[in-house]
Amino acid sequence: MSLTLSNVHEDYDIKSPPPHPGQSWTRFVCVSDTHSRAYDVPPGDVLLHAGDLSMRGSLGALQKTVKWIKTLPHPVKILIAGNHDVCLDKDLMGQFDPREGKMLQDAIDLVRGEEAQKSGLHYLEYEATSFVCRGRKWKVFGSPAAPFYNYEGAFQYTDEDGAYKIYDQIPLDTDILLTHTPPYGIHDLTKKHKHAGCKYLTEKLQKPWSCRLHIWGHIHEAHGATILKTPGGERVNVNAAIDDSNLPIIVDFRRH
Repeated sequence: MSLTLSNVHEDYDIKSPPPHPGQSWTRFVCVSDTHSRAYDVPPGDVLLHAGDLSMRGSLGALQKTVKWIKTLPHPVKILIAGNHDVCLDKDLMGQFDPREGKMLQDAIDLVRGEEAQKSGLHYLEYEATSFVCRGRKWKVFGSPAAPFYNYEGAFQYTDEDGAYKIYDQIPLDTDILLTHTPPYGIHDLTKKHKHAGCKYLTEKLQKPWSCRLHIWGHIHEAHGATILKTPGGERVNVNAAIDDSNLPIIVDFRRH
């Protein structure tokens, strides 16, 4: 008899979420696209936020979100930016106005500084980090990027070379992948019934590697989770964009 190695909870009572399955399990709580709003979030071991921390990309909007995230009980909190988070994009900020350069540094200090670290917050921008939870080491890579949509957006790439430059950085021993964009064809369908995900990211995901959990957001209406078979076993795929009707998605993994 094979053991169940993962459980996914999409539909539950936010006031009475499913109980933690036990010491041999790690609970990941997945959110995205909170846009400076504070939501009820179930407790867990790790909070994963897949970008669009703010609505308009101002420092004040980012401060509001970080203040809220710091209050959450999860010992480990991992987050990336998204296309709305202009104040964190060094390619957009401070090129012409020194005041924007100061805002960029303040934004970076907010998500990477001593106070953020004390609250268990890890901000990832085209980079990986590792942590140990319930006796198991996890490696996570985060990318805020998405395909070009408009000139006001942050962390956008415009062509194949830009996409490959980003996704070739993902280590093959990554356990958890956070991207703001969806991969093409998985929870990426817009209201106009068009796939908005990235084909180059999908191509990267076809390669045999260890990723067990992939979280993204960006396309609010495509919220949901799907478990797919991979050469290494299976991968839980989560569009975690939340709003008044979409709950945070809970993913539990058994240690093995």
